[in-house]
Order: sequence, then C-alpha cells, then structure tokens
Amino acid sequence: MQRLVQLALDLFDPPLSPVVAPAAAPVVNAADLKQKMPPVLDGQALVAPKTIVNRPAAPAVPRPSLLSPAEFRHPQASREVLLGDAVVAYALTRARRRTIGFTVGADGLAVRAPSWVTLGAVDAALREKSDWILRKLSDARERQQRLEGGRIVWANGAVLPYLGEPLTVVLDPSHGFAGKGGALVAAAEPSGAAMPTLQIGLPHSANPVQIRDAVQAWLMRDARRHFTARLDHFAPLLGVRWASLRLSSAQTRWGSAKADGSIRLNWRLLHYRPAVIDYVVAHELAHLRVMDHSPRFWDTVATVVPDYAQLRSRLRDEPAPLWD
Repeated sequence: MQRLVQLALDLFDPPLSPVVAPAAAPVVNAADLKQKMPPVLDGQALVAPKTIVNRPAAPAVPRPSLLSPAEFRHPQASREVLLGDAVVAYALTRARRRTIGFTVGADGLAVRAPSWVTLGAVDAALREKSDWILRKLSDARERQQRLEGGRIVWANGAVLPYLGEPLTVVLDPSHGFAGKGGALVAAAEPSGAAMPTLQIGLPHSANPVQIRDAVQAWLMRDARRHFTARLDHFAPLLGVRWASLRLSSAQTRWGSAKADGSIRLNWRLLHYRPAVIDYVVAHELAHLRVMDHSPRFWDTVATVVPDYAQLRSRLRDEPAPLWD
C-alpha cells in the first residue's frame, strides 16, 4: 500500500497535546475535618468549624466539542471514512495514474486514484496517512476561518492591507484625481498618528459593489506600476529579460512564467509587504533560467533573495483578505 501513496506537501508539525480534564476535588465531611484539626494551643480557644453538608455531586456538563467527532466534508464528496475520531467525506476521482494522490484545500480532501485500485485500498491508504490528513484539514479550516474574519466590508472607512500595512478607504465626491479614480494619501505627521488613506472618487451614496470595483481598479493600476519596477530591478541581477506582464486574479496561484519571457503576477500580492512581493517576482524571473523547482532553481532564487524560505512561509501562512 505504501507504494500507492504519493504526497507532495510541506513540513510536518507536531500533533497537538491532548486535552486532559481536571480531576474532581475530593469531598470533605465534617467528621473528617474534625479529625484533621490541629491541637488546641495554650491560651487559644478552638472555634468549631462550620457544618459542611454533603450533597451529591452535580452531573457533569456535556462537552460536545470533545465527545462529538469532528467532521470534514468536501462539497463534491462521494465517499466518507472514519479517520481517528473524525468523519472525513472526500471527493474521489478516478484518473489515469499509477498512485493515489491526496490534495487538501479549503474545500476539504480530494483523492485521485487509478481505476484499478479498490475502494477498500483507497480507504486503507487514507487511514495509513490519517495523522497527516487530519492535521492538514485542521490547518485548512483554521485558515478559512481567518479568511472569513478578515473579509473586507465595502463602505466608507473600509480597511484593507496595502504593502503589509492597513489602508483606509475614504469616499471623496469631489472626483479630483485627474481620471485615476483615486489617490493615495500618506499618514499624517508625526508618523503613526494616522494610517494612510486611499481616497476614491465616489459619492457617499455608492453601494458596496461600486466601492469594491473602484478600489480594485486603483490597486490593479498600482500593482502594474510596482511589479514593473521590481521586474526591472531583479531581471539584470538574474541575467534574464522579461517580455510582458499580465495581472492575474487567481485564487490559489501567485504567479507564472513562460520561456518566451511573459510573466503573470497576481495583483492581490499588493496586500503583502514589499519583501514578500520581491520573493514572488524573483521566483518567476528565476524560472526564465530554470523551468522547474529543482535545487538549482532554488539556488538561483537565493542569489537575489537569500531569505526566500521565510518569505515563502509568510505568503503561505498569511492569506490575503476575502473580497467577495
């Protein structure tokens, strides 16, 4: 079965420590307490203890979060299996391949298996890797919860990350932005007194969709300006030439590169601090020299971004906010 399983993911984290309920306090009655009282000291009166009434212990409060099994259900689930204490409903796809492949994402667990592998063998492979699967499913659920918590509410005063710092959207009906739709205003002095603002040329009566679209249009223009400058910076250092830049709105991919020098970068990268953006730009330019992820490729990236591993982790662990 081991040969059937193919995993291609990240470092393994140690499992969480089990939750241990505190031990119940012992019941003490009056007779026991009297026997345990210290002897009377000379010149001191012994005060009788208050009567302690023995009452039956209150029934324990049920804890469904501990007793009920966790459940992870893919929207296209066609089969489910019990892994440890969790019910995992997964999407199974038959494919022309030699091994069983697992993918854990925001939707849950997806499995691709050869047509000749039995359902029992697929379930056995899942059980064999149950610790890894459950950890990744838990991580994906926590990530989705963080995303939901960071969802942008599109209104006057909305806050979103811009180059790693909070940016406040301010509606400005004056439309005095020379056709650009908006203007970035730096924080007030002294530094830290206020966050920068993005003034958008819309009336205060604008609806959330109008505000969102106007902010996105400004960010995409700014992303093209910022990305172009960084491509021009890193290309000579890597000894490559880039030919064209296209902006992407993909949900799960930050960039791509083709041998003809065309580069595609996700405009949502503008949410991250400049060092993270530089890592992605250098990553795609490095593909113009090495079109794979071999050790030689990562060595190439390291020549211009030595701390690429930390920046790559930051990009993975800090999701961009939800817009819709």
